[in-house]
Amino acid sequence: MLRFFPLWPQLVVLTGVLVVLAAAAAGMGHVQVGFFDVLRITGSAVSGIAELAADIDPIARAAVIEVRLPRILVAALVGGALGVSGAVYQGILLNPLADPYTLGVSAGAAFGASVAILINVSMLGGFSVPLFAFAGAVATLMIVMYLASSAGGYSSSNLILSGIIVAAILSAGISFIKYMADERVSVIIFWLMGSLASKTWADAGLLAGVTALGTGVCLFFARDLNLMSLGTRTAASMGTSVQRLSPALLVCVSLMAAICVSVSGIIGFVGLLVPHLVRSICGPDHSRLIPVSLLIGAILLLAADTVTRALLPSELPIGVLTALIGGPFFCWVFRRRQMGAMGHGF
Repeated sequence: MLRFFPLWPQLVVLTGVLVVLAAAAAGMGHVQVGFFDVLRITGSAVSGIAELAADIDPIARAAVIEVRLPRILVAALVGGALGVSGAVYQGILLNPLADPYTLGVSAGAAFGASVAILINVSMLGGFSVPLFAFAGAVATLMIVMYLASSAGGYSSSNLILSGIIVAAILSAGISFIKYMADERVSVIIFWLMGSLASKTWADAGLLAGVTALGTGVCLFFARDLNLMSLGTRTAASMGTSVQRLSPALLVCVSLMAAICVSVSGIIGFVGLLVPHLVRSICGPDHSRLIPVSLLIGAILLLAADTVTRALLPSELPIGVLTALIGGPFFCWVFRRRQMGAMGHGF
């Protein structure tokens, strides 16, 4: 168990793995680029010293800088943000099945983004679709919490059930929007399948800002999350205002999930799988769980995207691959929960 070892060496090792994986992924594709050439191209772009990559084919430089690195950063940031979101959702709701996908937040964000695409909103430029996605995610979260509280108790099981119900309704709404969208239907389908193709540095910058801010907020309240994992009464007796902090953190991680969906479409089950994997290795302490989930989520989604982009005969939408892997994992977690054999620290 890594929970007994210092945190910072683990973060340094995981960051090193992520950098090496990113450099290797940047060299893979139709135009092959050597590992050290990728480092030289990146170093030249960052430092502004053109001589570092002067002898490398300009096509290879353009492929790495303009096409692959933005996509790689987006993949890592989406995976990390979804991993953090899942860890916080599960910590607040005390339910191992909670994540942005199962709570309907991802479907709400996709519905909001679909509405923005359908009516062709452009009042805020490139931020219009993310804003609608965020509004859809928050509105969905409020509806799910209302339904759960009005169903005889504010329990995590009620929240999951309410999330599934609302997500089903939103799926029907998205189907109706697709029917109304005519030539824009292909763009909406993008949200449903999830894809990291054609991502830009602007997408990576937006995700980096939201992920850094959201992760910083969650880390700041890591001690409170640990107390809330022990129960509402225990947390309140230790000075944690559960009634105020829970909605605030849920909105914070919903923002992260909404921005991810607005950029990459629905990528399900990452927020469910990653916290389980990290918790089994590092323990339930959120001051350790959140940063490690960030890095493990980034590594896993980047690896999955590299497989779909560079290794398969034809590119498979990343949302399809995560659903194929995460769906059976969800069934396994649900079965273990039903049998009362959960072994983590909730």
